[in-house]
Amino acid sequence: MDEIKKPNLVVKTKAFFAEVVTELKKSAWPTRKELMDSTVMVIVTMLILGMFVAVADLVFVKIIGVLTKSA
Repeated sequence: MDEIKKPNLVVKTKAFFAEVVTELKKSAWPTRKELMDSTVMVIVTMLILGMFVAVADLVFVKIIGVLTKSA
């Protein structure tokens, strides 16, 4: 019977990591300044969004409190 030889796990693993390295070299990596600017933008956006959610929560709690007291 013809038996198909399967590649060794070690060979497959080495090939996988070689391909990963090749693909990572093709990637465009941000500069340190771009990375810092993006990080600051994310932090500021999260702070603004967090404040918005907190204020909206307080408003809805007050509205529901008024509606449930009058019922």
